[in-house]
Amino acid sequence: MTDRSALSYKARRRWSLVILLLGLPLYVMAAVTVVNWFDRPPLLLEFVIYVALGIVWALPFKFVFKGVGQADPDA
Repeated sequence: MTDRSALSYKARRRWSLVILLLGLPLYVMAAVTVVNWFDRPPLLLEFVIYVALGIVWALPFKFVFKGVGQADPDA
């Protein structure tokens, strides 16, 4: 097993597509819903919340996306 992850390159490519096509839109809807609960916060605060949420969503999936844009290392 390598230090990257236990997933193969093909599996990481497939999971990255699933995350981007299904998970990200769901996360965006959840983020907008959370911001709407604040009853229209000041523009700067709203911007900071969206930037923070935009960074936080990717952290758990970092290992899936790492190296996906590169050529297949096993080929």
